[in-house]
Amino acid sequence: MTAIPEARRAPALPTAPVLTIRALEARAVDAPLERPIRTASGTIPRAPLVLIDVLTEEGVIGRAYVFAYTPATLKPLVAFLTNVESLIKGKPVVPFERARDFARAFRLLGRQGLVGMALSGLDMALWDALGRAHGAPVARLLGGAARKLPAYDSYGIVDPAADRALLERSVARGFRAIKIKIGDGDVDKDVATVAAVRAIVGTEVALMVDYNQSLTVPEARRRIARLAAYDLHWVEEPVPAEDLAGHAAVRAGSPIPIQTGENWWFAADMQKAIAAGASDFAMLDLMKIGGVTGWLQAAALAEAASLPVSSHIFVEASAHALAVTPTAHWHEYLDVAAAVLTEPMAVADGCVTARGPGLGLDWDETAVERYRL
Repeated sequence: MTAIPEARRAPALPTAPVLTIRALEARAVDAPLERPIRTASGTIPRAPLVLIDVLTEEGVIGRAYVFAYTPATLKPLVAFLTNVESLIKGKPVVPFERARDFARAFRLLGRQGLVGMALSGLDMALWDALGRAHGAPVARLLGGAARKLPAYDSYGIVDPAADRALLERSVARGFRAIKIKIGDGDVDKDVATVAAVRAIVGTEVALMVDYNQSLTVPEARRRIARLAAYDLHWVEEPVPAEDLAGHAAVRAGSPIPIQTGENWWFAADMQKAIAAGASDFAMLDLMKIGGVTGWLQAAALAEAASLPVSSHIFVEASAHALAVTPTAHWHEYLDVAAAVLTEPMAVADGCVTARGPGLGLDWDETAVERYRL
């Protein structure tokens, strides 16, 4: 057998101890956002987050967070995670095995909603712990490498006149795509907003719009037909996320590609959406798709279906997951945790790059105490 030349061998990961889970800590914070998120379905003025720390016997701590959308869910999420500690204490940090444990433990209840959010966040923390133990980015543990990913700057509902400087700043920072939310008024308002934003960002920047599930199928068709003149990259969630048949119906007659997926729970939901023909693209949310472990399963489905995959929030962890996704498309730059991190995720020439070790995030404990609930 011919030996592989030294220069062609993949660099080995540093040796690391087998990690054993000692404890699980969860803390709630209500962090400020750089830009409040206004949508057709409601406004998110601040970022309610649950910070997760998996402590190991070997001294390594795995970190991740979940985005609770509303402060009303913070207390139950923290309580649930606290109770889950008994299911994982003393077990090794092996994300795939722990995911199987959770699937069995919650088979009768199901893994949607707060349960799915908590389990996905815990999965991310386990992968972070592994990366830290090896001194490597999670992307490398997954067989890939940290690489530049094209990102789009993600806005809520905008006032083109008042927000002109912000939109121009996004273009100046190198973003080659921008997403805005619409649907808070009639179709004429949608058209006026899209036309004004297109004029501000120019024709070289991809422009996406998000209806946040606010329309019926007939109304979505009517509005999309009016927006077709503005060269939109996609229309996101025009109808309720769970209405796969509705998305398929809108897509069938749409002159603009349809995007959905951020509300798919684990790979099983994605499989149903693919079977229904619900979307031209796939937008995966690490907190709902099952963390990094669930993302890998979903990425395989996307490759088989030739669906381009974009991320939804979780800018740090998503940079690792997208880096090993065969059909990687866009990274959504919507940084909800910057206020409680020692080093927020950076953008360079409109791109983001995964960092390590682990998922590359550390808590600013002074800020955590300031915003802790």
